[in-house]
Amino acid sequence: MKKFIAECLWTMVLVIFWCGVAVWTNVDPVATALAFWLVIVALAYAIGPVSWCHVNPAVSLWVFLTWKMKAKECRLYMVAQFIWWILWALVLGVLLWGFGSLWANGLDWVNGNVWLWLLTEVILTFVFVFAVLWATNKSENASVAGLVIWLSLTLVHLLGLGLTGTSVNPARSFGPALFQDWAFGCVWVFIVAPLIWAALAACLFNYFFKKSK
Repeated sequence: MKKFIAECLWTMVLVIFWCGVAVWTNVDPVATALAFWLVIVALAYAIGPVSWCHVNPAVSLWVFLTWKMKAKECRLYMVAQFIWWILWALVLGVLLWGFGSLWANGLDWVNGNVWLWLLTEVILTFVFVFAVLWATNKSENASVAGLVIWLSLTLVHLLGLGLTGTSVNPARSFGPALFQDWAFGCVWVFIVAPLIWAALAACLFNYFFKKSK
């Protein structure tokens, strides 16, 4: 229970401050990436030891696929993540006095080209996934793992914000899209692709890890 309460609180701060800053600054790349980095670093070290700070079904999936989480716990995490993102996106809409802009993901940035979006998200997801997997692979990296992970995410956002709005998180895409018709029609792309590429990255990591023993 403590893990899910921690994930709830972590998601609340992430949605309100990260998405809120993106909306208020009209998705300024530097401001949005900085807000994300500050929130993630603070909370990763604050409640990471309690819940691991997933808040992303793709993260939970590859943690499971690298044998660090049981299947039942992974399912509970993924369901909770979607629920929390929906609820806090609703709260953010109330705070912003409307749901016209909740920083949903869309294909407008790549002129509706799904293949270009997929290529972009493949690159972004792989950078994110490998940074996390390699940083957490050895216990001696624990003191700096959070910093490495979230610096890599900042880099991912600085590039991805202008191309896809940066998904790499199915729940992050689904929550805001649920309240915006223009985004809901293509949200399946932002759910399926990160999960597929996270799974492939986990499998590749398992290959390298086995070889390294």
